[in-house]
Amino acid sequence: MSTYMQKKGDIDRKWYVLDAAGKPLGKVATEAATLLRGKHKPTFTPNVDCGDHVIIINAAEVVLTGNKLDQKTYYHHTGYIGNMKEVKYRTLMKTKPEFVVTKAVKGMIPDTTIGREALTRLRVYAGAEHKHEAQKPEIREF
Repeated sequence: MSTYMQKKGDIDRKWYVLDAAGKPLGKVATEAATLLRGKHKPTFTPNVDCGDHVIIINAAEVVLTGNKLDQKTYYHHTGYIGNMKEVKYRTLMKTKPEFVVTKAVKGMIPDTTIGREALTRLRVYAGAEHKHEAQKPEIREF
């Protein structure tokens, strides 16, 4: 018996909604990364992008456990000499909660062409409403 290898034309993509309200950031990101890669499917093939579309709602209500709100820091460089910026996650959660969730999911996706393509199927919303009702997304409990 040979191993089944999925072809790009055989992929059937579904839409899933994940509600992040009151759940830890890592749990939400792990579930989203699993769905984006397609690892939940029995036909998962590592060299084929066979994942699904993921919509994360209520990103502003995601929970960071412990003292991460005050201790965890996001660093970025502007490109100018001496302009390394740092922002605490408490500030990021108030201003850009979608960015926080997207960054957590991006860290769990491989940095390859398949991973970058999978990340384009992620949609994150701070509130409870999204604009993808026409795709008939399935609510995923985790």
